[in-house]
Amino acid sequence: MRIDYMMTRTLLLLFCFSANTCFSQHQPVHINAHAHNDYEHDRPLMSALQNGFISVEADVHLQDGKLLVSHNHPDKNSSSLEKLYLEPLDSLLVLNSGVYKDSKTTFYLMIDIKTEAESTYQAIKQQLATYPSLRCLVNNCPVKIFISGNRPIATIMKDHSGVALDGRPDDVGKGYSSEMMPVISDNFKNWSDWNGKSKPSSNELARIKSLASRVHGEGKKLRLWAIPDNEMAWAVLLDAGVDFINTDHLEDVGRFLSLRGL
Repeated sequence: MRIDYMMTRTLLLLFCFSANTCFSQHQPVHINAHAHNDYEHDRPLMSALQNGFISVEADVHLQDGKLLVSHNHPDKNSSSLEKLYLEPLDSLLVLNSGVYKDSKTTFYLMIDIKTEAESTYQAIKQQLATYPSLRCLVNNCPVKIFISGNRPIATIMKDHSGVALDGRPDDVGKGYSSEMMPVISDNFKNWSDWNGKSKPSSNELARIKSLASRVHGEGKKLRLWAIPDNEMAWAVLLDAGVDFINTDHLEDVGRFLSLRGL
């Protein structure tokens, strides 16, 4: 085992004890919380875990053979997918037999491919070969990795390499299983012009509810991005059947969901 990997595990152990994230039996786990652009927070992944999030998003670029996490073009300060997410998640599975101690809830890592689809996916596949615990397609996986952005759909469906796909509304009804496509995602603005400052119109709400019903009918979860990121919108979207609240406000959403008992 590599020395840097051992160091990562040691640091993770220290984090677990100091933040009470990995070992607390009372850690709230929020099954509706998705950390949008998680890597932009001061402590990627760790802040999401401390706030009980069940899903995080990492934008990935293949550059000079390396998988770097960045929203736009990676620079000299960009960290790798392995360092920020794969090593810590693998370590957590060793420590807890799951991402959260005493919780069998699946944790989702959404990898949003920003560079060319096939070559970037092949690099992800190759790197995941050294992390067998993170390659899982059944619905009760401890960690479920799914590919968004530039998706090589045919290749992933043929490979069955242990990673799944992020779906789109047009994918509903095409026969993709919930194992291979656990989440359906879309831009909120394709469904509503609501700004989250007052009650939405009944027509807009009906469209979202109808979409959620179709997604749930296939055993999949619904995520809408670019939502009004405030408490009123979180409540309305949850009530409408949206499963993942796509947010930049980790602590606020953690508190909000705790108050709702979610």
